Amino acid sequence: MDKKKPPFNQNVNEFVDAYGTDSTLGLSHAEARKRLDQYGQNELPGEEKEPRWKAFMRHFHDILIYVLLAAAAVTLVLGHYIDTAVILVVAIVNASIGYFQENKAEKALEGIRNMLSLEANVRRNGKRQTVPSTELVVGDLVMLSPGDKVPADLRLVRAEELNVEEAALTGESTSVLKHTEQLEEDTVLADRLNMTFSGTTVVSGTGAGIVAATGTDTEIGKINRSISDIEDIKTPLLKQTAQFGKMISFAIVGLALVMFIFGFFFRDYEIGELLLSVIGLAVAAIPEGLPAILSIILAIGVQNMAGRNAIVRNLPSVETLGSVSVICSDKTGTLTKNEMTVTSVVTADREYNVSGTGYVPMGTIFHKKEEVDTNEDTALYHFLLSVKNNNDAELHQDEEEHWTVMGEPTEGCLVTLAEKASTAVDDLAVESKIPFDSDYKYMATLVTLEGRKMMLIKGAPDRIFDMADQETLKDGTKQPFNRKAWTEKMGVHAKRGERVLGVAIKPMPEGTEKITRDDLSKGVTMLGLAGIIDPPREAAVTAITECKKAGIQVKMITGDHAETAMAIGKQMGIETGAAALEGKDLDAMAQAELEEAVEKHQIFARTSPENKLRLLEALQAKGKIAAMTGDGVNDAPALKRADVGVAMGIKGTEVAKDASEMVLVDDHFKTIVNAVEEGRRVYDNLKKTILFILPTNAAEAFLIMASILIGVAMPLTPVQILWVNMVSSVTVSLALAFEGLDKGAMDKQPRNPKTPLLSGYYIFRILFVAILIGGGTLAMNLTMVEQGYDQSIVNTVTLQTIVLAQMFHLFNCRSELNFAFNKDFFKNKAVFVVSALLIGLQLAITYVPFMNMVFGTRPIELAYWTFPVIMGIVVFIVVEIEKSITKQIVKRKDAR
Repeated sequence: MDKKKPPFNQNVNEFVDAYGTDSTLGLSHAEARKRLDQYGQNELPGEEKEPRWKAFMRHFHDILIYVLLAAAAVTLVLGHYIDTAVILVVAIVNASIGYFQENKAEKALEGIRNMLSLEANVRRNGKRQTVPSTELVVGDLVMLSPGDKVPADLRLVRAEELNVEEAALTGESTSVLKHTEQLEEDTVLADRLNMTFSGTTVVSGTGAGIVAATGTDTEIGKINRSISDIEDIKTPLLKQTAQFGKMISFAIVGLALVMFIFGFFFRDYEIGELLLSVIGLAVAAIPEGLPAILSIILAIGVQNMAGRNAIVRNLPSVETLGSVSVICSDKTGTLTKNEMTVTSVVTADREYNVSGTGYVPMGTIFHKKEEVDTNEDTALYHFLLSVKNNNDAELHQDEEEHWTVMGEPTEGCLVTLAEKASTAVDDLAVESKIPFDSDYKYMATLVTLEGRKMMLIKGAPDRIFDMADQETLKDGTKQPFNRKAWTEKMGVHAKRGERVLGVAIKPMPEGTEKITRDDLSKGVTMLGLAGIIDPPREAAVTAITECKKAGIQVKMITGDHAETAMAIGKQMGIETGAAALEGKDLDAMAQAELEEAVEKHQIFARTSPENKLRLLEALQAKGKIAAMTGDGVNDAPALKRADVGVAMGIKGTEVAKDASEMVLVDDHFKTIVNAVEEGRRVYDNLKKTILFILPTNAAEAFLIMASILIGVAMPLTPVQILWVNMVSSVTVSLALAFEGLDKGAMDKQPRNPKTPLLSGYYIFRILFVAILIGGGTLAMNLTMVEQGYDQSIVNTVTLQTIVLAQMFHLFNCRSELNFAFNKDFFKNKAVFVVSALLIGLQLAITYVPFMNMVFGTRPIELAYWTFPVIMGIVVFIVVEIEKSITKQIVKRKDAR
């Protein structure tokens, strides 16, 4: 087979010869079997799923958990089985939380496979028969009828009013009328009108096509392959926490080794006691609850987003949204409503504006801001009569009171227009009809109007102009047709991004029963033009303004024509200083050129799936965190490649949803901005949590290190240290997940993904609080030991001191620099709930006999609680003073 020229670039005879088939008989059974053996079945490859056990075990693959498990092994060897059990429980709980919260199932490939047709009608040996679509081969002759799902990529050899719905593949909002003529070699996918593609649907008409590609070679197969080839991108948070975990682990292991050597050579510790002390140090320093608390905070973010109509399928994507710096948005159905709307009507001597959007039959026709009385405007009334009665569409209202169109969207919006007239527009009986034909580009209907036979005509303006010799004025009088004036009017509206439709009328002789195309050669009167748009979503316009305020760029990537895309972009408020780039322009660019272009241009038109992928890769090469919105199969590769793929929930295909990280329940672009806001809140709260947890671990580590250096008994046992870490991580620190968005967070530029998780100030604050809590607790511990208190009482009071100091410090961490007592102090009820829970747990570990046995504590008298409470108050006051001083320093620095 000679496949040097693409199928759409060959005429029918060339294609038939090149592919060794027959355009009327099809292949022989023998040849079909031979090709099936040679090229394989018409199906897409499956994907091997990860076993559940392996998915669970993957959550132990964290360097912090490795250090924890090593500590468990040492305690097991030393015979401290309770310590071993507690450490292992902590590790298993962390892994379980990660496993159950994770939702990374890749269903996109399966979703694409389900789009394929199950059966196909073919001709083999000249006889029509039904075969499984998997057995189709290149060269098969396939018959197409309304409602058929196209089973493979076909080069059409016959097309009779064949309309195919390709929105999911190409992004076009209306069905496409097909033909069989040869096309240019550089014709983009959306314009290949002599082809039908696997997974699309025949809306109307009939046709026949020869299979040009099957399986992975089809356009949908290429998308499938590109999804398979795309590697999952690690989110900024996962990159930072992985690096953070390695850094902490190496530091902890190194510190433990140094302390062991010091204790062994310079202090009189038994080897077993020293090992336990060093394990205590490691356990104290490891923020083992951090992976769990991060998962919980992200999960709470997921729940909050769900309440705001954004379903997040991948936990880390919650935080990634907070650092998004550019949103690449599809136009149709995302920025626009995907509902055609007539916004203007032009007659010979007047121009009208029409209010209302979509198919809801509510709105008004205005002239110079005044509602028009259609009874007094002959030209407009006849125009509305024509578009309503020369029409095959119907409006319907469903049970939920949503208005939908049965038929072509363009015709549906004309019916809606007629319903907006100040007085009812008559329904007329159709007596004869000339259906729309792609060669003639118009349709006509014979009716009886005001006692006379009339032919109503609508179609492409230039074809109507060719027929017209008169035009109607407002008062009903007629004058010679002025083509130049009408052409100028058409051009003005086309530049606004409107699709322009011409409407005309012609009186017919009395007794006419049937109309033909010959009747349109003369005597046609021009009534007017309808300007049609796919209107922007009002909320999307607001959302784009908010994105600009938050430092987020919005780029529109669409399959539409450049002029339409530019016009819509201006309406949306997208910066359009540079002209729109088309897919063919992008194809001609080297990677370096593309990276420069993607910075300069905001609108990209007539794009292919490959174009979208390259644009995303160029943005990511420039260091951008990119979100991609989409609803079609053609968007799936880009959705998966994006840092955050955002699919439409209502109009989006299952393939798009399964390839994305987030699904918008309401299809509103504004919901993305809400999600970004939530993402920024989540990240800020993650940092607050780290700012709370790390001083806790550092204070405990300081306590153990100082004890080894001084040569005194350990203030806390390893199991007591684990208790402190777990109650602070899973109770107190959890409250920070519910903190609201800091004031001004959406007025800041997006966070640089390379910004370290811990700033210089955070490191200072961690060390400052660690020394404050650790030093104060150690001083109290040594004083009690010197005064001869029982070691178990000393340990119990020490444990309470550290925990209560952390509880008071929680209130410091609710705001990075602002004063803790402010108007929002009582807003986060969770802070007070977990504080009460923490107090309950501390009472339990002190006074419940079973817990005394497990954790080595003992009941203490009320007087012993004095120091823990005083210590907590001191920590709170000192840190608030430090915050106030730091805030003044930052203000002075910013003022310079």
